This record gives sequence, C-alpha cells and structure tokens, in this order.
Amino acid sequence: MERFIIPANARTWVDVSAGSDFPIQNLPFVTGQRKDRSAEEGLFVGVAIGDYILDFQPILDSELTSYIPLGTELAAFRQEEFAENIRAFDAFFSPTVYDLRELRSFAFELLRFDRVFIRDHEAMQQALIPQSGVWLDPPGALRAFVDFYSGIHHASNVGKMFRPDQPPLLPNYKHLPIGYNGRASSVVTSGENIVRPNGQLKPADGPPIFGPTRELDFELEMGFFVGEEVSLGSKVGIEDAESMINGLVIVNDWSARDIQRWEYQPLGPFLAKSFATSISPFLVSLDALEPFRVQGMTQDPAPLEYLRTKGPCHYDIQLEVSLQTEKMSEEQVICRSNMSYLYWSMTQQLAHQLSNGTPIEPGDLYASGTISGPEEDQFGSMLELSWRGTKPLVMKETGEQRSFIEDGDTVVMRAWGEKDGVRIGFGEVRSTIEPAL
Repeated sequence: MERFIIPANARTWVDVSAGSDFPIQNLPFVTGQRKDRSAEEGLFVGVAIGDYILDFQPILDSELTSYIPLGTELAAFRQEEFAENIRAFDAFFSPTVYDLRELRSFAFELLRFDRVFIRDHEAMQQALIPQSGVWLDPPGALRAFVDFYSGIHHASNVGKMFRPDQPPLLPNYKHLPIGYNGRASSVVTSGENIVRPNGQLKPADGPPIFGPTRELDFELEMGFFVGEEVSLGSKVGIEDAESMINGLVIVNDWSARDIQRWEYQPLGPFLAKSFATSISPFLVSLDALEPFRVQGMTQDPAPLEYLRTKGPCHYDIQLEVSLQTEKMSEEQVICRSNMSYLYWSMTQQLAHQLSNGTPIEPGDLYASGTISGPEEDQFGSMLELSWRGTKPLVMKETGEQRSFIEDGDTVVMRAWGEKDGVRIGFGEVRSTIEPAL
C-alpha cells in the first residue's frame, strides 16, 4: 500500500512553534463546531496545523481549488451539501483510508512553505482559525466500541494482584487478542467532565450495596478508527486489516474497579466500564506515524496463521499521564509508558475481530487495552501505580495521597512520536471528575 509521507525537512508558511504536536508532517484530522458561527453554519472538518485548525469548507468554496487540483473523491464531495454530510458523519467523516490520504495531501499542498499566494488569499483567512475558536468532536461516527487487553505488562500485574497463587497470564493470553464490546454512546472527547458512576459494590464483610464507586481509575490506552465497511459473513485476512485503519487517538478508558470486581463474573465488564471513555479529538494517520514503526516484542508461541504479520506493525509512541488535584497549582506526571509495550498489534486486533465474519462499519473505534511498561513508573493505571491501594501516590506539591481518582481530580494523557527533529503528537485527553449524581 502506497503511503503519503511528508518529508522531515518540509516546511509550512503557518507559524508553528518548535515542539508542537502538529507540524506539517502530521496534519491530523479534526471535526467540530466553530465558535464564531451558528450551529447550522459552523460545523467543519479540517486538519490541525500548529495552534490552528484548517477548515476545508472555505477552501472548497473558493477558486483555490483551480490552483490546487482536487483528487477524484474530493472533487465529488465538493458538489454535495457540506453541513448535511457533517451532521450525518456518513458521506464525509467516515471516509476510507484513501479518502483521508487524498485530503491530507490536499492540505499539504495548501500549507507548504512556497504557497505564499494561498496564505494571503481571502478564503484562507476564513479557513485558518485558532484551535481556541472551535469545539472539537470525536473524529468519527462512533457506531461501535471494542476494548482489547493487549498490554502484557498490565495483564501480568493484574494477574499478580488478583491471582497470586497462579501464573500471572491466563492460558489464552498469548494465543489471541482478548477483547470485549463496549458502549460507543459514552465515548466523549477531551475536556468533557466525567461524572463518578454508581453501581453495586460488595463490601468484604456484608451484602452488596448501591452507591458511587470508591475506586475510580484511568486506563492509559491508544485506539484506532476503522474506515472501511465489511459485511456480515465476509472473509478478510490479516494482509488487508491494516489498510482499513484510518488513524489513531489517545484513549482513557475509565474503570470503576470495585464495581467491576463484583459484576464481571461470568460475563465480563458492564456498568464498571460503560459509563465513560475519553478520547483525543485529533485523528493521526498511519502515514504520519510511518517513521515510528517498530518490530514489537517477540510473540512466543508464534500466533496461529491468521494472526501472523509481516514486517514491523507496532509503533514507538511515547505516552504520559499527569494528575492534578483541586489543591494543586500544576500537574504532576505519574506515568510514562510507550505504545510498543503492546503484545498484540492493532493489525492483529482487527484481524482477530474480523476472523469470525463479524461486520464492521466506518467509524468503529478499537482501543488497545491498558499500556503499562515493565517499571513501576510506567504503569498505566492507578490500580497498578498504587498496587491495589497498598502504595498510595504522593502529590509532591501538596502532600496529598491518591490510591484512586477522587472528585475534582483532573487526569491528562498525552502521546507523541519524535524522530529526526520532527514531533508527531496526538494533543491530549483532559478530564475532570465530578461527584456522583
């Protein structure tokens, strides 16, 4: 599959600060609402560049398309009703990987350093807006959500805590990507507060009670959106799985540990996971991430044939989690991990999902599972960082302790790759906890 790789030495006429998540080599896709326009007129789809958003609509409505040729798919789209498509999320922002590649190429041609005449054009003055001037939505239709369990260090830690007399990993772990179907309707973007969930809790010395979780936790994950449709009963091999992935986002898949302990047997997570999943609003393409491909850890035993990949299919993406309580004036980093610690790759996850003939739709979201590293400061959840509450974290600024997330706490996740002087970032997922209803 041919990729559109923007060279590391490419430059843009947009003022992009050093260390920005969104240089011209990235151009992640975003969708949302412009604050300077009505709800009817302000819907947009675009890309992020530096501290700005490039809204495609003013460009497509101008004569600039005669200077920058449109591909077949983009030219056809220009003839349709833009706002109607955005509201439906069907005709445009659940496109194929190839549609996104064409749009990203179009954006590069508009923003490259030698396009000064475009910089000064009236349409570009309307199209390039500060990120502070928009509300960002999830970058996809969100018809379905699947959560995997592919972080082997996290799975091992959980096994050590809850099954100390048994092997840390269950017998099936190294044979298939374990996952479950979550709830797409509770997936929200960065900046939206999370209400502490209620559910059944089982005290050690009494019958179950109903009330707010006492063990609210974050889970550091990455996720990918699918950009292809596969009908029920179709056969799709692993050689085609990666070509169906539109791009990646950061995922904070919130968890209520005490509710989950009581309810998950025998069918798995329910209320403990369905109340909220927070994602970053910037969809970073695999083309932009190509420089960060790595082989990943050795899989032993070798996967069954339908899960065997050729070449590197993991990514060297740095991950970071910060926590800020209401009493703190700034965040404290509590975890640093890396996406390469996943045992099962995204390609294998999707190939396994497709192997039984299940249908998938554009906009389906798949999350990796908690990504922990081998060291204590690399653990991707409070469950691990506090080791089930026995080693509370200390906030250096205030001396407060945290075993789990409390009301008023803000959790921030960030992710980026860096190579050859270029940083490809994902923005952030920032969420503050509100008291239970």
